[in-house]
Amino acid sequence: MSKTKTTGTTHYEILFIVPNKFTDDEAKAIAGQVEKTITASSGQVSLREYWGKKRLAYKIKNNAFGYYGLCEFDLEGANLAKIDQTLRLSVDILRYQIVVKKAKTEEQIARELKIRAKIDSKKASEEKKLEEKTKSSSVSPVVSKSNDKKVDLKDLDEKLEGILNAQDLI
Repeated sequence: MSKTKTTGTTHYEILFIVPNKFTDDEAKAIAGQVEKTITASSGQVSLREYWGKKRLAYKIKNNAFGYYGLCEFDLEGANLAKIDQTLRLSVDILRYQIVVKKAKTEEQIARELKIRAKIDSKKASEEKKLEEKTKSSSVSPVVSKSNDKKVDLKDLDEKLEGILNAQDLI
């Protein structure tokens, strides 16, 4: 018996990227097709997450953005080759990676969701505080040293944008 292949069901995780040429709805449909491929190979999907459009770390086939999807599933080791071959030949998937993952209990999943909710609420409260600070502090005028005129920050921002967008800088 081989050391690498298992005879029973194993818990796997797949992370895949759909190219940016598709819309958000089409990318969700492709994620559904990946799940159908798993279930057609007698696998059971236990977790599915759609992360949406994200910037890629580097361009893959001239794509700077992609739609990310994540699935966890249970499958027999012998059927994994079918899924791998189907995804490798698919034009709708830029990249994918399948890894063996330790199955989580419902307790662990609930604990992680609770932690994620706390983190999200802290981020939201920090963003609220930041917005309140920016609203409470009005736009302060900047004094120019050359002619002692008060210059508004909005005017400076507009001038800076004009300079940066100029085509004749080079």
